[in-house]
Amino acid sequence: MAENRKTYAQVNDMQNKVIEISLLGLAIGFIPVIPVLWIMYRWGMKTANTLYGLGRMLVQLMIVGYFLAFIFNSSSLLLISGILSVMLAASSWIALNTITEHRTTFLWNAFVAILLGGCSVLAIIISGVVQPSPWYSPQYVIPLAGMIFANAMNAVSLSAERMLSELRRGDDYLSARHTAFQAAMIPVTNSLFAVGIVSLPGMMTGQILSGVSPLIAARYQIVVMCMIYASSGLSAAYFLWQSKKQFNTLSN
Repeated sequence: MAENRKTYAQVNDMQNKVIEISLLGLAIGFIPVIPVLWIMYRWGMKTANTLYGLGRMLVQLMIVGYFLAFIFNSSSLLLISGILSVMLAASSWIALNTITEHRTTFLWNAFVAILLGGCSVLAIIISGVVQPSPWYSPQYVIPLAGMIFANAMNAVSLSAERMLSELRRGDDYLSARHTAFQAAMIPVTNSLFAVGIVSLPGMMTGQILSGVSPLIAARYQIVVMCMIYASSGLSAAYFLWQSKKQFNTLSN
């Protein structure tokens, strides 16, 4: 009886090879989408945009897969730095989608906010928690930087839109800044309450599916949640502080 019992670790050792998804399996993954498209068609809604989005998603992710495979085999610090720079530039530009008419006014502040808030957190996580060798190992730096920059971008975007709205309503700078910062932190704060109960985040799920112990995956996810919260808060706070003059000018 005892001999037939297998611990989780033993089972995990037997199943630690990632199950590869074939092209046929990839095609089957689109099947659940078909009923939604059918409903949209029957209800007189346009499906062209959805079809375009699905096609674009497929092409983009396939290209990114090949691109990351190339990057992960590289040991060039210059290449990794270039990629991070592009990610920073893109995130600061996209962050101002909520105030496109004033994008150039705030672009530099958004860039610096994400740079300082995001890179400071990334440096702590890489050097103090993950500690890869070399420290700029792309399979760690790129995914972690992506999560950090994306959430910092969202926080800056929400804070910019809310700040301008509150000032135009007649609130003073300090009151508007308080409201804008709170609004920027709502998504990440909600995620702290929901994680593990409402949802298993993508990173944790991916690690478990790849054979990593749930206990280790949970530790990684805890670190991820902390870095996302910190980078979002630091970036939004710096952006609001640094942009005081520009906001006051626009609100007058």
